[in-house]
Amino acid sequence: MLGTVGRGYKGATPLNSEPAPSAHKAAAKAGAPQDIDARITAVEDLILSRLDDDKAQDVVFIDLKGKSPVADGLVVASGRSQRHVGAMADHLLRALKEAGYGKCRVEGLPAADWVLIDAGDVIIHLFRPEVRSFYNIEKIWSVESGGHRGIA
Repeated sequence: MLGTVGRGYKGATPLNSEPAPSAHKAAAKAGAPQDIDARITAVEDLILSRLDDDKAQDVVFIDLKGKSPVADGLVVASGRSQRHVGAMADHLLRALKEAGYGKCRVEGLPAADWVLIDAGDVIIHLFRPEVRSFYNIEKIWSVESGGHRGIA
């Protein structure tokens, strides 16, 4: 689908190439590198609190610290409908901006079947239940028992 953007397909949106804001960078600019973990925890708490206020369903937080260079945390949650998913995303984006975490990167908001919000150190996936069960994104980051080590 990435190749379709330059070919004039209607509805295709080019991806933003700018990196998302990071609590690591904010801490470095503020001259307080010892507060990085506290800043990341504050972002995580804000996200989880906002999702709880919006009645998100089946909220899962996956700690990625030391496991992935992409982010320090991953939040997966479901909404009851497209409207609920869109409203949760909108409220979360506003809360992050008001708390001083800047403008986050967002994908999927118009359709609101699966909205991805890149808040820098925490990535949020908001799904409709059917879409979440289809993609089963939590399984990607789960630890398999029994010695499973990749493709056989």
